[in-house]
Amino acid sequence: MANRAAPPADVRTTDVLVVGFGGAGACAALEARSRGAQVLVLDRFEGGGATAISGGVVYAGDTHIQREAGVADSVDDMVAYLSAEVGDVVSEATLRDFCAQSGPNIAWLASHGVPFDASLCPVKTSYPTDDWFLYYSGNEGFLPFRERARPAPRGHRAKGTSLPGRNLFAPLADSAQRNGVAVLQHCRATDLVRDNGRVVGVDALLLEGRDAWWHGWFERAAINVVNYLPKVAKALRSRAARLEQDRGRRIRVRAHRGVILTTGGFIYNRQMVTEHAPGYRRGMPLGTGGCNGDGHRMGAAIGGALQRMDRVSAWRFLNPPAAFTKGMLIDRAGRRFVNEALYGAAVGEAMVEQNEGQGLLIIDERLKRLARSQLGRGQTQWFQTAPALLNLWFNCRRASSVEALARLCKVDLQVLRETLATYNGDTVRQGPDAFGKDDRAELRPPFYVVDVGIRSKVWPLPTLTLGGLAVDEATGGVTDRSGHIIPGLFAAGRAAVGVCAHQYVSGLSIADCVYSGRRAGREAAQRHTATTRDNPGRGAARRSR
Repeated sequence: MANRAAPPADVRTTDVLVVGFGGAGACAALEARSRGAQVLVLDRFEGGGATAISGGVVYAGDTHIQREAGVADSVDDMVAYLSAEVGDVVSEATLRDFCAQSGPNIAWLASHGVPFDASLCPVKTSYPTDDWFLYYSGNEGFLPFRERARPAPRGHRAKGTSLPGRNLFAPLADSAQRNGVAVLQHCRATDLVRDNGRVVGVDALLLEGRDAWWHGWFERAAINVVNYLPKVAKALRSRAARLEQDRGRRIRVRAHRGVILTTGGFIYNRQMVTEHAPGYRRGMPLGTGGCNGDGHRMGAAIGGALQRMDRVSAWRFLNPPAAFTKGMLIDRAGRRFVNEALYGAAVGEAMVEQNEGQGLLIIDERLKRLARSQLGRGQTQWFQTAPALLNLWFNCRRASSVEALARLCKVDLQVLRETLATYNGDTVRQGPDAFGKDDRAELRPPFYVVDVGIRSKVWPLPTLTLGGLAVDEATGGVTDRSGHIIPGLFAAGRAAVGVCAHQYVSGLSIADCVYSGRRAGREAAQRHTATTRDNPGRGAARRSR
């Protein structure tokens, strides 16, 4: 319900207000500023969001980077492939526009200093080593996708070491500030402000001085330890939230032209995950403390429609080591349920949606030795090598026979015999099997079982949310439950429904942040509200909680 509230003593004004300074926020701010708007960005922490801690991959086709690498690609092929991945999450026209703009967007990012490189990875992997920065980042080469479109490597990784998401975000942030975008850090938006039905700003809590320093330290420390000490990270983030509530100074920022929500997803709001996607609740959250659904909550509070909230990307990357993908993945009944070689999000989704998050990978002695040989020595990143070795050491149980394997997996012996016989028979016959898998290995005892399920204590399942506020596809304007645009309010990135809101392949989320961020920035900048500009005190401001 909308409540009238007196504004705080500190009221600031701008043309376009961007809430959240990650990939989408930076692109929105740059685009709005390039069109002459005064732009102010609020960020709960110190900028970067999930983009800055990511692999820095942008999914794009028909780019100058591909051409430099000698790769032939086209917008038509990109559309044909992505239409099979994203379904009807956006219209055909929007998907085509997204693909057509992806090449120019890579050039636009490069013009703002984002470093790309045309070195083409020679092998299929979930993420390349630091020698390669263009790679097949999805399912392009697998059936049935390769029958729909000519495969092409479209994962454009920002040049840098390990996970160079910071190398993608930092140049955008620097360019934004050089071009006159103002950024207010340690400022958490709490409520949208409305005037006669139009969104005209936000109320926020601002931390300054030593409080801001500690606030930033808590979040940086949480990011550093979350994969190893999740309870410690949770405690650190609780301290940051308490600091906001206890020490934050209330301010109001009014926007003459529009407010753009670019606050990321909601994977760290465990209550929202439980409500909308309970099957993924046991997954490991992937993101930052800012991925807590603030934008979703504020938009919904004034009538914005939330869509695709049950869509979560769960990443079970079996490759590397590539040897794991030659094994077979079985469900709780002892049957295969997915092509093990597919992109990790496709494997993870099949495991959670079809099998309540359970999955057992079966390999044999030869594949186990091969897996060990494929790890390290410059063939994998450290964050790929370490989990794979831990699984080979501590999550790999031996079975000397099919009977012992059935007991170990707690599945029916006859079902497992049939599954194994079919898998081995397909391997001998060669060619694609019923799941479209080409590359298999005949499995012989002794067998080894690796628990890859969502409850695995050795191999956590990373998850991120994909659903968000419904938006008008032409403008990025947030729509209500009747499909009407809410005046003055826009959303982009993972706070909004977009190309990435149904299925994930590496680089698609950041590519959507660029596309939807620029769209929202462009549209907000050119929307003039003379009444508000000339008389910002006119009318009673309203906010929703």
